Amino acid sequence: MIPIIDTPSPNHDARPPGVPIDVLVLHYTGMRTGEEALARLRDPTAKVSSHWLVEEDGRVFALVPEERRAWHAGVSFWRGRVLLNDRSIGIEIVNPGHDWGYRPFPEPQIAAVIALCRDILARHPVRPIDVVAHSDIAPDRKRDPGELFPWARLAAAGVGLWPGEAPRAVDEVPPLTPGETGDGVRALRATLRRIGYRVAPEGPVDEALTTVLTAFQRHWAPHRTDGVADGRTRWAAGRVAALAEGRGAGP
Repeated sequence: MIPIIDTPSPNHDARPPGVPIDVLVLHYTGMRTGEEALARLRDPTAKVSSHWLVEEDGRVFALVPEERRAWHAGVSFWRGRVLLNDRSIGIEIVNPGHDWGYRPFPEPQIAAVIALCRDILARHPVRPIDVVAHSDIAPDRKRDPGELFPWARLAAAGVGLWPGEAPRAVDEVPPLTPGETGDGVRALRATLRRIGYRVAPEGPVDEALTTVLTAFQRHWAPHRTDGVADGRTRWAAGRVAALAEGRGAGP
């Protein structure tokens, strides 16, 4: 059992009837302290909230009952679904974020996040591919929880997916270049769509594609976060798409 600190937020409303809870969204707070973040998530004038908040020392705060709709995802898209507040659980993880001194997530915090996520997954039909970052569902707006978040460790504990270690040969694959078109770009777009991102099926390597690739890298290929489609990023994308479809290897 996880020790829970009950700190209710007024910022929630009813979920739409008949909509399953089938997405788990992880955030960082992006504020200077956990105290500031907790206060904002409970401020009725802020109109934001999450179901849970996990402090750096591992304390877990319950803010909104899971059967209610918390206001954490905003404008969002994942695997054909929009308005993800309707169907998701949101966890805020205390970290100052990219604007206030982004730093690694402490061990007690990650242990608590894993335990909490496992409890949530036991209660709701969330597929591994639907354990996502805020940046996955809103790549043009969000960066959290970011490239320092230990997604591989969560996946090893049964929370989400991880592509594994890329073979060395992929580092010899030349990156796709801005403006490039052709089969390689078309295949990458198709792969990102299979994973769940909103990506146009056709077009060159452009700003929109780079934005989505950056979000993908923050989650599944954190060796770089510049949106450059190098061999390692493309290998990881194929691997994640295959795992999402229940296959053990990339296409």
